[in-house]
Amino acid sequence: MYEKFQKLLDKSNKTAYQVAQETGVSTATLSNWKNGNYVPKIDKIKILADYFKVPIEYFLQ
Repeated sequence: MYEKFQKLLDKSNKTAYQVAQETGVSTATLSNWKNGNYVPKIDKIKILADYFKVPIEYFLQ
């Protein structure tokens, strides 16, 4: 799932830090997600989907 997030970061020229600041999803959550230590809860996935204007299913496929 993080790979899809990374693609959206690249496409929007944003950093994970910027997204964390703008969405309230902590950088620790994003880092743990990237490292495979954590799968974000659906509420965090929804926040990210809304932020990037993609359907929530984008992250769940």
